Amino acid sequence: MASVASIQLAPVLDRLGESGASYDIARLGRAFALAQSAYSDALHWTGESVTDHTLGILEELTPFEPDEDTVIACLLHHMLEQKAMTLVELEQQFGPKVRSLVSGIHLLSHVTLEGRRRSIEDLRIMLLSVSDDIRVLLVCLCDRVHCLRHTKNMDPSQAKRLSQDVLQLFAPVAARLGIYSIKHTLENSAFPILYESDSEHIAQQLQRMHSEHPDFLEQSCSVLQTFLKEQGIEATVDSREKQAFSIFQKMRSKSLTNIEDIYDLFALRVIVKNEEDCYRVLGLLHRLGRPLANRFKDYISFPKPNGYQSLHTTLAGFADLPENYFMEVQIRTKEMNREAKYGVAAHWSYKEAGATARAMEKVQLHSMLVSQESVGESQKPQSFADHIFVLTPRGDIVELPEGATPLDFAFQVHTDLGLSFRNARVNSSIVPLDYQLENGDVVEIQKHGSPKPSTKWMQMLKMASSRSKLRRYLYVQERPQLIAAGRELINAEFKKRGLAPLTTDLAVLRECDGETLTFTQREDLLMKLGQGAERVSTVPARLGLLSQEEIAREASPKKKAVHTERQQRKDALVGIDGGLAMPLRYAKCCASQESPRVQIVGNINREGEVMIHRDRCRMFANTNPERRVKVWWK
Repeated sequence: MASVASIQLAPVLDRLGESGASYDIARLGRAFALAQSAYSDALHWTGESVTDHTLGILEELTPFEPDEDTVIACLLHHMLEQKAMTLVELEQQFGPKVRSLVSGIHLLSHVTLEGRRRSIEDLRIMLLSVSDDIRVLLVCLCDRVHCLRHTKNMDPSQAKRLSQDVLQLFAPVAARLGIYSIKHTLENSAFPILYESDSEHIAQQLQRMHSEHPDFLEQSCSVLQTFLKEQGIEATVDSREKQAFSIFQKMRSKSLTNIEDIYDLFALRVIVKNEEDCYRVLGLLHRLGRPLANRFKDYISFPKPNGYQSLHTTLAGFADLPENYFMEVQIRTKEMNREAKYGVAAHWSYKEAGATARAMEKVQLHSMLVSQESVGESQKPQSFADHIFVLTPRGDIVELPEGATPLDFAFQVHTDLGLSFRNARVNSSIVPLDYQLENGDVVEIQKHGSPKPSTKWMQMLKMASSRSKLRRYLYVQERPQLIAAGRELINAEFKKRGLAPLTTDLAVLRECDGETLTFTQREDLLMKLGQGAERVSTVPARLGLLSQEEIAREASPKKKAVHTERQQRKDALVGIDGGLAMPLRYAKCCASQESPRVQIVGNINREGEVMIHRDRCRMFANTNPERRVKVWWK
């Protein structure tokens, strides 16, 4: 591969065009010139220039025959990080497809293990589920391939962090997509960096095997090629040795110490014209060598979830195979071989860039996500990550829970932005407050000049932290009014009973329910009365201001009968949603019973009564939304 620094756009496009692709050179040239101007002399964290880095990724992408939009997105995907352009500006110059690709690539390029609390499997699935466009994943995977080519220029700790991300996140995702060409490249580069001693140990064992039995793989290839030709089968035979990291994983999972105990350490791959020849070759192979029981796999009739198809069989006593060695043979067609190499991207190219091909690709990708078995160390079923990742207009990434709204986004960015929220644009369109954000959405918040929050926001906020910030603000702002309302209510109750009104220090509230209250707790009691959360008629008894005779008199049967009669009259006037049989109480704050024609609302208080308010009552706005109930005048 040529030095990245010497790569120019034209030679890369020439290689892309070898497959028959055609590009709008003027459009690509405009994108490249814009990238060069924006990146200038900026350095990528790998040590190379950002311009060379983007061209290097494009070079890794060429075998997948990327379309024009993908090439442009690859060139411009650092624009957000460099703060050179916004996504809106990208769309204005290159269209919505490029904008979507750049947004997805920028988002996934920031996914690492560092600082994450969720499981590795959740991160893998997040990589797969953030975008339903395979082009985004391909660019991100090729980005990691290219980064690994520059580990010699990195600090050792940085190279190890990159290698850990690759082996635990990106290589398993490539495997899940069936893109084994990228999977093997990633693993071969990262394994020696992260597991240096294990890598050396495996390399030594392989070297010893080859020195003891030189050229046996080439000889086995030649023997099988000649045998099939004699049987009238047109086939191509090549060999492969199991990748070092795959050897390491198998030895660790099966507690093996010697690589000779691995059955599929070596393999021959037979490429034939059609599916019928696959099964013919299988029968002939079982005459040539001794098949091992339980080592035959028919992935043609039963493909893997990622689309992989092939026949696998393992033979002993085959050709010049050394004693106690085994040879796996994989039999497939040319189409199956391309699928095995490029996976879900095997049929994605400029030739199939139409809507139908894209729709089929998305269906295939979604199908793999819901049916794919777990990869990596854990084989337990895993649920999809319950977090989403959205972007600010400048490309900053904000992590939110699933179901989060633009209000949650605003509070997560900054409390002041949330409190001053006016409206939100998602992907340039104004959305309602309860709009549920999705992965990759670009969210822009427009704000008032000063905080103007509403209690109704409580129902639209999905994040506990957002609700806490709003509740804290409302508490501070409305506490004085609620305390004043509570003071009025309790003074009215005291006046009715012939008691002295509250003093400035609220001394009469000092002993309540047998406990001594601080001044703040006394104010809390008044606030609850002002909210309607506490019954003011019960306060004198709780404060010990009533004699036993007065308490007994209020609890007398006559009093209860009068109360029941009044309650029945109330029940006859008001209907409750669901036909619930619950006691009613008219709130004193708005005197709802005095205007039977006005619309009413209700909430259930702590005594199990339905408090009836006017629908515009300010006190009702402070009640718990979860305790509200629909009511109406009969």
